[in-house]
Amino acid sequence: MQGKKIFTETKRLILREMVQDDFDSLCKILKDKEVMYAYEGAFNNREVQEWLDKQITRYKTDGFGLYAVILKETGVMIGQCGLTMQDIPGKKVIETGYLFQKKYWHNGYATEAAKACNEYAFNILGTDEVYSIIRDNNTASQNVAKRNGMVKTGAFIKHYRGIDMPHYIYVARNTSF
Repeated sequence: MQGKKIFTETKRLILREMVQDDFDSLCKILKDKEVMYAYEGAFNNREVQEWLDKQITRYKTDGFGLYAVILKETGVMIGQCGLTMQDIPGKKVIETGYLFQKKYWHNGYATEAAKACNEYAFNILGTDEVYSIIRDNNTASQNVAKRNGMVKTGAFIKHYRGIDMPHYIYVARNTSF
């Protein structure tokens, strides 16, 4: 992890800033059509690079973004999870988002990483609410949100890749106030 800024850690995972050297690992996620079904298909190399560049920019402009999720046991990047600023009807919100390599699904990693991001948003950023904006057909991500105490509060249509995509709005509220 030398030279790579750690965002947070959990029992099994390290979340750290992505760097250019993560391109190949990111391709294992974003170029997999099964992983990217809610995005209407896999990304190409240019789209992966744009995604990576966007995260690196977010770290500088917002102070957070999507992070490389590293499995402590192996040191392998198994996914990405983090906080981003997103638009929903009527406001800009902090969203917890996550995508993982298919071979690491069903191990609780997304739930563990997303919970750590929500806690960071509440305890470090001091936000009252954290959102997850999830495609209507993405039941697995909806289940991660529910396991982290998020509740569906609405829906809207996002226009992405030339397609109107229904999305649900999930929210968790900071109960420490």
